[in-house]
Amino acid sequence: MRTTTYRRTGLLSLAATAAAGLVLAAPAQAAPLWPGGPDIPGVPSAVMPQPAPGDTPNSPNANAPVPPANFAAPNVSPGDGEVVGVAQPIIINFKEPVTDHETAEKAIRITSTNKVSGHFYWFGDKQVRWRPESFWPAGSQITVEAGGTHVAYEIGDEFIATADDSTHEITVTRNGEVVRVMPTSMGKPGHETPNGTYITSERNRKMIMDSSTYGVPVTDPEGYKLEVEYAVRMSNSGIFVHSAPWSVAQQGVSNASHGCLNVSPADAKWYFENVKKGDPVIVVNTQGGTLNAGDGYGDWN
Repeated sequence: MRTTTYRRTGLLSLAATAAAGLVLAAPAQAAPLWPGGPDIPGVPSAVMPQPAPGDTPNSPNANAPVPPANFAAPNVSPGDGEVVGVAQPIIINFKEPVTDHETAEKAIRITSTNKVSGHFYWFGDKQVRWRPESFWPAGSQITVEAGGTHVAYEIGDEFIATADDSTHEITVTRNGEVVRVMPTSMGKPGHETPNGTYITSERNRKMIMDSSTYGVPVTDPEGYKLEVEYAVRMSNSGIFVHSAPWSVAQQGVSNASHGCLNVSPADAKWYFENVKKGDPVIVVNTQGGTLNAGDGYGDWN
């Protein structure tokens, strides 16, 4: 009976204290209630820090929930299962304009099996891109999660073409080893090929090149419309590496093109068969200024 009376008295005392608006301090040695248990209503739970874009899949907090997206599932390039070159940026196209860029970036998770650091950059409100500060390491496995879209792709061999106007040659390396040197003829005076790092984006076994597409009528003395073979696009503005049997005599000697990198049919075929989307073409020592970063694939400039 003594114990029962003591407990009832204690409860009455607590109730009286609460009614008086007083707060009892917990004993210093008291353990927290329900360690790891449910959150207390009205008290925000701790937010796990997000991994930085470019972290490895097993980096600290790699499994933290991705923050809610302020956009619908977007289109992401490269696509799932692709193998691309070391210069390829991640391109995310939104269905509707996204004005809160900061919130959108937080809802995009990018991982790489070879850790890299990089940055986002926007083209208006409907496209954001991300690339590392230097070329991707060859062999990296990349994943991108954004608003319900998930892609996983691979960075292939480091395949780099360097076109030097001082030697009129294109030197191609694979993983640091020179695998081919191709004589070339680049943009002639008035049509100089801009310097810079280009990104290959498409391959065409055959295509029609038409000067009127960039404002020069076919009837103009500088105009042309002809079929070319083994054309690899370097820029949205119409610069390609392509077969040019008509300029073989100038290749390795002088410039005769309207900006493209003319090479022999054999060299064009070899390059076409070995290059992939996202491989860089680095143009140096021309009188053509620098490729516009807004060209479409001028990301490295």
